[in-house]
Amino acid sequence: MASYELSAFDRRFQSISLVAAIEQQSPYTLNIGYWLRDPNQLMQWPELVPDYPRQDFLWEHTCFEIFIGVQGEDFYREINLSPSQAWQAYQFEEYRYPEDMPPQAADDIELNQLKRTHYGLNVSLDLTEFMLKHKLQWSDLFLGLTAVLKTSQGEQYYAMQHSSPNADFHNKRDWLHQF
Repeated sequence: MASYELSAFDRRFQSISLVAAIEQQSPYTLNIGYWLRDPNQLMQWPELVPDYPRQDFLWEHTCFEIFIGVQGEDFYREINLSPSQAWQAYQFEEYRYPEDMPPQAADDIELNQLKRTHYGLNVSLDLTEFMLKHKLQWSDLFLGLTAVLKTSQGEQYYAMQHSSPNADFHNKRDWLHQF
């Protein structure tokens, strides 16, 4: 299991710390946990919804995200995970393309489990169809872990690293996890 301390784009914002851990489960299951420390209780949490629906525009509220890139390829997936327990997966052919809003849904990634916890969020994803369709091994993939946190002090953008002048979760340079 690999873990990463995600950093806020606004370096002055130190009130919340966020750690994420990645665990691959053979042959095609990916487990990720997000642990949030918010001693001043600044977080704004959405209400829970039943049945784990797919919903668009989750990034407009508190949302944890996973970006899945493929070595040597332009296409990628974006998975949005709300603490409300709603989720969505999107497909892109290349950097932010197509530019549809909402983006095109990806039906080749399935949700096994999504659970809001007292410390953050746990998710288990089934990548079977995505990996088989593109003939991928774990070593072909690299991941970016990010979060949009709605707080009483405004939106905060967390990522493994921020190498762009603006918060840009689609920047593959910032997707640091390799299997």
